[in-house]
Amino acid sequence: MTTPWGEPALTRFPEDPRDRLRAWDASDEYLLRHLAAERVPLDGTVVVVGDRWGALVTALAAHRPVQITDSFLAREATRANLARAGADPDAVRLLTTQDPPPERVDVLLVRVPKSLALLEDQLLRLAPAVHAGTVVVGAGMVKEIHTSTLGLFERILGPTRTSLAEKKARLIFCTPDPALERPANPWPYVYTLPDGIGPAAGGTVVNHAGVFCADRLDIGTRFFLGHLPPAGGGRVVDLGCGNGVVGTSVALADPDAEVLFVDESFQAVASAEATHKANGAPGHAEFRVGDGLAGVPSGSVDLVLSNPPFHSHQATTDATAWRMFTGARRTLRPGGELWVVGNRHLGYHVKLRKLFGNSRLVASDPKFVVLRAVKR
Repeated sequence: MTTPWGEPALTRFPEDPRDRLRAWDASDEYLLRHLAAERVPLDGTVVVVGDRWGALVTALAAHRPVQITDSFLAREATRANLARAGADPDAVRLLTTQDPPPERVDVLLVRVPKSLALLEDQLLRLAPAVHAGTVVVGAGMVKEIHTSTLGLFERILGPTRTSLAEKKARLIFCTPDPALERPANPWPYVYTLPDGIGPAAGGTVVNHAGVFCADRLDIGTRFFLGHLPPAGGGRVVDLGCGNGVVGTSVALADPDAEVLFVDESFQAVASAEATHKANGAPGHAEFRVGDGLAGVPSGSVDLVLSNPPFHSHQATTDATAWRMFTGARRTLRPGGELWVVGNRHLGYHVKLRKLFGNSRLVASDPKFVVLRAVKR
């Protein structure tokens, strides 16, 4: 990536030489050019929110910025990219969306996320630290910035305008107004599950901002809940757990089951833990933020349940699902099972047959399929 501060070599995490997706885009470059051209002072507290793969903080490492991210993968990519650039390992303070934000922010750089809810939550959490002299600049591709995006900046921080587009990227300029009366933070959002979905029916869901389908049970998970296998008192993984409804349902159905909730989103794992607690689910539960099943011992799991994502930010990709499936095969005991729900058109049965040597259709409707693969 070419920047006014050098040309760092950047990769995504986990690094894959076959991955054609870059670790930065035109909006990252546009934002960095703007900071240099306008000579924005960077000697105060610089906070970077939503840095996708650490591109921004790697370029600005000499100014010791603070990164706030919801993504474990983005944080690990940042560490790797800083090391590759020869930066001081302590040059960037790495915070998650679950950590208390800095008490003062002099420059706030916001990489606009896909989730408006996550943007709203982060702006509301950071607003008390922003002062009249804070420089606030957002960045995103044109297709990522909408009227609602600008409305959040305006409503929470102050008057907002946008730049001209360059290479399909746009900047957002916001002038903080300390006298602005800000709305209360509505996150996390709590709702009640519908009837007819098994043991979790009528239960409570706690959704932190940015977690998929924030205000209702998504239809894929609802279909999955109607076809879950018995846990048999074994060790079960809710892989890509989101708000934890699937794993909580397992725990409610089988108090002897050990359930591991895993997601790469800090917001998701916090949601899963809160949902599990809100429903008084019995049994042993573990909550882990990480890259799928990395770190889980081989042959230690009886059942893996998953509704894999098929997007990485704005890009459509099966890379995450493939890592989930390969991780499941490694960690399952012989005879252990992977159960997957997904859109019919994704063709997961082909991947499962290639990896496990078998795949059986458990249930289907016009949109979704539930598939079962057994480790031989």
